[in-house]
Amino acid sequence: MAELNLALSADQLQEPVTRHMRTDFVQLGAHLTVQEALEEIQRSQPQGRIIYFYVVDDQSRLCGVVPTRRLLLSPRTQRLSEIMVDRVVAIPHTATVLEACEFFLLNQLLAFPIVDDTGKMIGLVDVDLYTRELSDLERREENQDLFQLIGVHWTETQQRSGWLAFTHRFPWLLANIAGGLLAAVISDWYQQVATLILVVPFIPVVLALAESVTIQSVSLAIQTLHGPKPRWSILMPKLRREAITGSLLGLACGSLVGMVALVWKGSWWGSWSLLGGIGGSILAAALIGVLIPYLLHLLKRDPQLAAGPIALALTDMATLLIYFTLAGWLLLS
Repeated sequence: MAELNLALSADQLQEPVTRHMRTDFVQLGAHLTVQEALEEIQRSQPQGRIIYFYVVDDQSRLCGVVPTRRLLLSPRTQRLSEIMVDRVVAIPHTATVLEACEFFLLNQLLAFPIVDDTGKMIGLVDVDLYTRELSDLERREENQDLFQLIGVHWTETQQRSGWLAFTHRFPWLLANIAGGLLAAVISDWYQQVATLILVVPFIPVVLALAESVTIQSVSLAIQTLHGPKPRWSILMPKLRREAITGSLLGLACGSLVGMVALVWKGSWWGSWSLLGGIGGSILAAALIGVLIPYLLHLLKRDPQLAAGPIALALTDMATLLIYFTLAGWLLLS
C-alpha cells in the first residue's frame, strides 16, 4: 500500500469542517428508480471519488444513503427508497475537523455528509481529507490501517491540548465519582458485615483483585476493537471465553487468599467467604471488562477514554455486593 501521509496539522484540526467539505456531491430523490438515478448521476458528472450516493426527501432533507455497489446491482425498476440505508450518520455543520476525525474513527465509513440545522445536506467529507495517498479504498485490511492511523493522530492532538484533553476525559471520571459514592452507600447498607474483624482487613485485596482483572479485560477488549466491527454474534463467544478465564482466575486467587486468611485468622467461614467473594467478583469483573468497551463502541463512544472509568465503577459496586452478601450469609447466619 502506498505510504499514508496525514494532510492536516494540529491547527487545521480545530477549523470548521465546512471549510474542508466538498460540494460536488449528487443528491437523489427517494422517489427515483435505480435507472433514473443512474441517468441523473451521468448528467451530473460528479468529480472526485464516488463512494456513496445520498438520498433526500421532498423537502430536500437527507433521509438515506445508497452505496455504489448496491446501486449498480439492484434492479433498474426498484426505487431508491426501497434499497437505501435509512440510518445515515451525518456530521453537523458546526463540527470541527477534529470532531469529524472522531466520526471516521468510531464509525469507520469512507465518507460522511454534512447537514445544516434543518437536516439538509450542504456538503461531504471523505478520507481524502486525511490522506494524500491511498492505493485502494476497497480493501478492508488497508482501510483498517487508515482508521487506526487517524485514531493515533486524533489521540495525539488531544494530548497536546490540555483543555481539550480535560473536556474529553473529565466527564467519564464522573462515573468513578458516582461509583465511589454508590460503593460508600453499599458499605453503609452492609455496615454490620463491613465492620466484622474477618471482613475489614480483606476489603482492599478483594477490590484490588477485581479491579486488576477489569483493567486486563478492558485492555484486551479495546485491542480487539481494531478488528471487525463489533456485533452481538462476535461478542457472545468472547463473553463465554472471558467467563471461563474469570472463573479460573477467581478460583486461583480466592483459594490463595482464603488459605492466608485461614492461617492468619483461624476461621474456616472467613476463608470460605473470601473464596466465594473473590471468585464471584473476579468473574463479574472479567465480564464487565469485556462488555463495556463493546457497548461503548456500538454506541459510537470512545472506549479508550470511557471504558476504564465506567468498568471500574461497576466492578467496585459488584465486588462489594458479592463479598458483603456472601460474608453476611456465612458469618452472621
